[in-house]
Amino acid sequence: MPVFGPVPSRRLGRSIGVNNIPPKSCTYACVYCQVGRTTDMRMERRTFFTPEQLYDEVKTKLEEAENRNEHVDYLTFVPDGEPTLDENLEFTIEKLKDLGQKIGVITNSSIINREDVQSALMKADWVSVKVDSVQRDVWKKINRPYPKLDLDVILEGILGFSRKFTGKLVTETLLVKGINDDEENLRKNAVFISGLNPSAAYISTPIRPPAESWVKAADPESLNRAYQIYSGEMTNVEFLINYEGDNFSLTGDIERDILSITAVHPMRRQAVLKVIEKGKGNNSILDNLVKQGALVRKEFKGEEFFLRAFTKKT
Repeated sequence: MPVFGPVPSRRLGRSIGVNNIPPKSCTYACVYCQVGRTTDMRMERRTFFTPEQLYDEVKTKLEEAENRNEHVDYLTFVPDGEPTLDENLEFTIEKLKDLGQKIGVITNSSIINREDVQSALMKADWVSVKVDSVQRDVWKKINRPYPKLDLDVILEGILGFSRKFTGKLVTETLLVKGINDDEENLRKNAVFISGLNPSAAYISTPIRPPAESWVKAADPESLNRAYQIYSGEMTNVEFLINYEGDNFSLTGDIERDILSITAVHPMRRQAVLKVIEKGKGNNSILDNLVKQGALVRKEFKGEEFFLRAFTKKT
């Protein structure tokens, strides 16, 4: 199910998600990842889904949304892994442009130094790059990168891309308590990010269950300190810590909708129940998905979440 939504996005309004990377192929194994631990660490690009398959599914989702008089703001590449690992990303974006929608890509920036990756991202209207830390030791601890990746090369790649990209460039820093929320890390991040001249510099912290149970969200004091430090270097700083809401869309297949959304977007219990209610289903659907092992139930910060269960590759 590589396409889902529309779903409420804290950054882009209502978005149809394009899940162009299957679980869980990534260049990083971030300790806070909301879709679980990385099971396929890689930095080589390859084909996962064909551009034609993604195009057809997105077109269908758009038609369904139009039939329900639902507005769509963006088509967003926000997959189970790192979207730029898809060697067909550029062609897929070009093909989706024919649908008349704006394109967004959320990348961890790990291979953005590559010319073919930059060429693909240049086709997008909006790109979010990750900058959790510009300090090598902290970067390794929080993002747990593929061994052959080099932080200096990544930072040079981000900077080079920022100077060429004509769309909206934003950054995101996710703060984990005790890892990257100290003043030194924040000040160095802020200096680097200000040099990118982003449309927005987002500061976030885990609001959904993380890959590692020991991960803790940054406390209000740390978040405030981060905001003040970032604001000292640039004016367009925003928190990205608000709940995005429960206004998810349905296709008529309740189980499929829930599994599609929770694959990349863990949902609070009330959001899942609202989807079931809209589809005129029975609440036993949720319990059955958990019993079948299709959904995993997790608690975080006193709330109950559900996310798609992924099996480790052999």
